[in-house]
Amino acid sequence: MEHQPRKRFGQNFLHDPTVIQRIHAAIGARPGDRLVEIGPGQGAITQGLLSAAGTLDVVELDRDLIEPLRARLGPLGDLRIHNVDALRFALCDLVGAEGGLRVVGNLPYNISTPLLFHFLDQADCIRDLHLMLQKEVVDRIVADPGDKIYGRLSVMVQSVCSASSLFRIGPGAFNPAPKVDSAFLRLRPLNPRPHPIEDAALHARIVAAAFGQRRKTLRNSLSKLIEPATFAAADIDPGLRAENLDVASYARLANAACNSMSKP
Repeated sequence: MEHQPRKRFGQNFLHDPTVIQRIHAAIGARPGDRLVEIGPGQGAITQGLLSAAGTLDVVELDRDLIEPLRARLGPLGDLRIHNVDALRFALCDLVGAEGGLRVVGNLPYNISTPLLFHFLDQADCIRDLHLMLQKEVVDRIVADPGDKIYGRLSVMVQSVCSASSLFRIGPGAFNPAPKVDSAFLRLRPLNPRPHPIEDAALHARIVAAAFGQRRKTLRNSLSKLIEPATFAAADIDPGLRAENLDVASYARLANAACNSMSKP
């Protein structure tokens, strides 16, 4: 009996061969790549990745998909299946002599943002990420300062990675068809990072507070976190709004705040 997509797992199985081909071309997997696929589903992308690299780790929560994947694709190479929740999976444990991981995934819309932050926390062991996400989310990730959709997700992702939206994927490429467009996103962790952040937790709080009240000036939205003198130290105009600051400015503001807190 054919496996029916499960709503509780946010399953939308990719089936369009043209889209699959474009995805493989964008990834450009080669022998020796340390590839990890998040949520392989029925193996639409998995087959090409395994054939190209010879070795592939996949993280799949749905136990009913595991044996069909193993039976159909196992003979193509070294397929290592991890039946765990990707939100709890330590990607860095998979790093070997091959170097940084290449992460691929068709992420469930309902947990895509938590998964992204989980990946960002492990960026030091990742070479690149190629992810299918809701187009609206991808647009927000790659947005520039001043754009209406530039926000917390833009700053947090771009603080760690370069981000490129590669192409749109229509609903008909999936079964069941989602109600929205998707897009294919490439993230490359920055190493070294051009704007180092001294206290990541403080930086995250500042960004969240600024965009949590984005219609207010930074003077007001950050009044509980940033002293007036700290804006001056960071060369930031407190009369600006959250969307006016670029990634470098948020890093500079967070570092100035961190330094002010450390002074006696």
